[in-house]
Amino acid sequence: MRKLLIIFILFFAFNAKGQSINDYFVIAAENNPELKAKYKEFEASMQKIPQVSSLPDPNLSMGYFISPVETRLGPQNLRFSLSQMFPWFGTLKAQKNAATLMAESKYQAFLNTKNQLFYQVATVYYPLYELGKLKNIEQDNIKILESYKNIANAKFENGKGNLVDVLRVDIMIKDAETNLEILNKKEPALTSWLNSILNRKYDKKIVVAQEMEVMELPFQYRKDSIGTNPLLQELELKKQASEAAIEVARKQGLPKLGLGLDYVVVGKGMNNLPDSGKDVIMPMVTFSLPIFRKKYTAAANEAKLMQESYSLQKEAFENKLNGTYYKLSFELERERDLLKLYEGQVTTLSKSLNLLFSYYSNANKDFEEVLRMQQELLKYQKLQLSSISTFYLKLAELDYLTAKQF
Repeated sequence: MRKLLIIFILFFAFNAKGQSINDYFVIAAENNPELKAKYKEFEASMQKIPQVSSLPDPNLSMGYFISPVETRLGPQNLRFSLSQMFPWFGTLKAQKNAATLMAESKYQAFLNTKNQLFYQVATVYYPLYELGKLKNIEQDNIKILESYKNIANAKFENGKGNLVDVLRVDIMIKDAETNLEILNKKEPALTSWLNSILNRKYDKKIVVAQEMEVMELPFQYRKDSIGTNPLLQELELKKQASEAAIEVARKQGLPKLGLGLDYVVVGKGMNNLPDSGKDVIMPMVTFSLPIFRKKYTAAANEAKLMQESYSLQKEAFENKLNGTYYKLSFELERERDLLKLYEGQVTTLSKSLNLLFSYYSNANKDFEEVLRMQQELLKYQKLQLSSISTFYLKLAELDYLTAKQF
């Protein structure tokens, strides 16, 4: 019984607190098929390294003389040849270096996909938090309006109020109930969206944090981390791989060395010479002659052009990152300023509304102003909540640009 009580307490505490966005980052990283596919792509690229850094297979051939070649020492019956080609010195190392750099670029692509995935989670998680709070606001608004309606009804029945006041508040209650119904219908859509990112059943329950407060960010928050963006790192590695490919093309345009051995089986001759019937062993050396230079020149030019392309892409993307960083920094600062405004407005309107409602209850005046101020308070409560959600969405985008690790 005691264990069951502890489990119940822990379960209640968990659901009361909700799950942080980092919890869903972990689930997404473990389950998302797109992220898994990117990692498989990286693993596949690693298998390219031993392929390009290994020697070509040796050649073994065998020939049988249908009509034996008669020699002074006897007829030649069989011939075996074994040969191995060797690329020019440093070719395999250059090929391995190029393949390794490309594999590392694939890993950076995987990291970028992971960061994109986390940003996708954030774009649904924070709207879900906002939606839950909006539902609470609408529910509270309905309760307040119903209390206003009860008072207006009582005053009307006592001959101290107007029917218009009752009808006016009734219209506002129906508006609030419709808004709440729309929010309730929207929640399954957002839940399904987040579950699809997490690769879970679409109707699995999502529990978000109960409260969020806008944090203070230091000056130029994570500005120095822009250079760690995986896309920038990927382009830099591809640029280095292209540079290595230039060296590969140059090495492949040099002669290849071949070493081999011929073994000829010689039959016993008719004469009685001392070496009659002795098998023949012949070492061989071969060289390839790369005289058709166009393909090697074209390969080098291709690698050089790709190197220039990656360099320009990196420069353009770095400019884009810096521009977006300052844009997001301004937007975050703006949301903080707006939030301070909304918090002040909510506090002032709440006090004013209490005073005005007390005046209405005692003097039977300004009921329309009470309703108007209630709507004004509702507006700023929603703006305050929207500002918090927007702040964290912009912060998530900034964390994506600066490759923040979670």
